[in-house]
Amino acid sequence: MSKRTRRELLADVGKGMFLASLGTGVAGDLGLSAAWAADDPGRVTFGDLEPLVAFMQETPPEKFLAAAVEKIASGTDLKTLVSAAALANARAFGGEDYVGFHTLMALPPAFTMSGEETDAKAKPLAVLKVLYRNSSRLKEAGKEHADTLKPVTAGDVTKTPTGEQLRARVRKNDLPGAERTFEAICASGPPDAALDRLMMMVDDATEVHRVVLVSRAYELLDFVGHRRAHALLRQSVHYCANAEKSAGYVSRSQEVRDLLPKLLDQHRLVSKPLGMKPADDARVAELADVIYRSSAAQAAEAAAAALAEGTDPAAVGEAVSLAANQIVLRDAGRPKQWAQPNKPVGSVHGDSPGVHACDSVLAWRAIAAAGDQRTRASSLVLAAYQVARDRGVRPEFLDKWTPYPRPEHLEAVRGVPANKLVAELEAAIRDKDQSRAAALAHRVGAESSDAAGAVLAVCRKYAVSEDGALHAEKYYRTTSHEFAATRPAFRWRQLVALARVTASAYGQPAPGMDEARRLLKV
Repeated sequence: MSKRTRRELLADVGKGMFLASLGTGVAGDLGLSAAWAADDPGRVTFGDLEPLVAFMQETPPEKFLAAAVEKIASGTDLKTLVSAAALANARAFGGEDYVGFHTLMALPPAFTMSGEETDAKAKPLAVLKVLYRNSSRLKEAGKEHADTLKPVTAGDVTKTPTGEQLRARVRKNDLPGAERTFEAICASGPPDAALDRLMMMVDDATEVHRVVLVSRAYELLDFVGHRRAHALLRQSVHYCANAEKSAGYVSRSQEVRDLLPKLLDQHRLVSKPLGMKPADDARVAELADVIYRSSAAQAAEAAAAALAEGTDPAAVGEAVSLAANQIVLRDAGRPKQWAQPNKPVGSVHGDSPGVHACDSVLAWRAIAAAGDQRTRASSLVLAAYQVARDRGVRPEFLDKWTPYPRPEHLEAVRGVPANKLVAELEAAIRDKDQSRAAALAHRVGAESSDAAGAVLAVCRKYAVSEDGALHAEKYYRTTSHEFAATRPAFRWRQLVALARVTASAYGQPAPGMDEARRLLKV
C-alpha cells in the first residue's frame, strides 16, 4: 500500500511547484522542505499528507510547539495533526523504537482526551503533549531512524497469502520475506482481513507492546485512511520479527504457542459459532476471580471453556478486564530494585504490572471486536493468559495484598462531606496520596453513580499535565473505556484504579506543557 496512485503523484508534483515558488528558506520554515525528498521513489510516501508528515518528522522540538499551534490557528484540525504524526512515527521507527512506539500508541487516546476537554482553548493540549514527545524522540533517535520503513513489493508469495505464511517467515527471522508476505496480504483485501492474518503472527506471544501496538495501529486507520493500512500495521511485523531474535523471548512464548491451537481445537472455537448467552454479575465475578488466581495456562483454559459454553464473548472480555483491574488495586507499589527517577518506590504508574495488564486487555478486546471468529476467540483466550501471567510476576498479589481502597482508607475519608469529595480527590492526587485518592473515588461512586464525569475530568487534567512515564494517555483511555463498557456492579473499580494511578504519577510535569499552555493562552 506504499505505491503511489496517479492522484498522489500529481498532488506531489503540484506541491513541488508550490515549494519552488516559495523558495527553500521559507519552505524550510514551514516544515515543507522534505517534500522534495518525498518524491524519491525509494521512500514510503503519503500523498496529500506528505508535507505535514515531513513537518512532523523534521521540525526540531525547540521549534515544534510554536509551529504546531500556528498550524492549528490557520485551520489544521487535531485529527489531521494526529494522522501526520502517526505516519511520521511509523516511517521513522517502524515499531522498532521503545519510546517511538509508545508515543504512537498514545496518539489516539490523546485525541480522545482532547475531544472530552470542555475548555475550547485547552482542547489541543493533550494532542500537543504527545506530538511534542514525538518530535523530541525523532530528534533523539537521529538520522539512523530517518526511514525504518522502506518501500516493499509483494514478491514471491502465493496469490492468496495466509497468516500462517507470515508467521512462518517471522519465526525464521526472515524480515524481508515477512514484509513481502504482509504487503501481499494488504494488497489482497480490506484492512479487517489483513488484521486477521496479522494476528496469526501476533498470537505467537503475549506481552503488552506486541498487542497494544497492533490495536492502536488499527485504530489509527480511522485517522489516516484504510489505504494506508500497510504503513501502520506492518510495524507489528517489524516488532515481532525483532522479538524473534531473542532466544529467551521465544522460550518464554513456547507454552502459549503450544497451548492456543490446542484450546481452539479442543473447544471447537473456530469450527462452531460462538454463543451469545448472557452472564449475570455472579458469573462474571466468578470468572474474573478464576482468571486472576489461576496460572496462565489455567486462565486461558477458563476463558476458552466459557466461550465453548456459549457465554457472550463481551462478558468473557469483561471478566478478563476485571481480573486485570485487580492487579492495579492490589499492587503494593514498585519495589526498590525496579525504581527509577520518574517511577519511585511505591509507585504504580508507568509500566507497572497492573497498568500493563489493563492496557493489554483493552487491546485484546478491541482486536476481538474487529476480527473474525478465530481472532475473536484467540484474542480473549490470550487476554486471560496474559493477565494471569502478569499477575504471576509477584506472588504477593494472590493472598498477601488486598485491593484498594482498604477498610482503613475508607475510614479515613468517612467524614468528608459528599459535596467536597471531588475537590478532596484532586487534593489527594496533588499530595500523591494513592490510598486517599482511591478511597475518595470509591466514595464518589457510592454517593452518586452519575458523578463519573467529574472524576474523569480531574484524572484527565493530570493525565495531560503529568508525564506519566509514557503511559498516562493510554491508561486514562483504558479505564474510561472500560468504565463505560463494564456493568454497574463493577464499573467504579476502574475509576478507583485510575484515581490511584493518577496520584502515583503526579509530580513529574510533562515536557513541553508549560510552553504549550503559554502559546494557547490557557
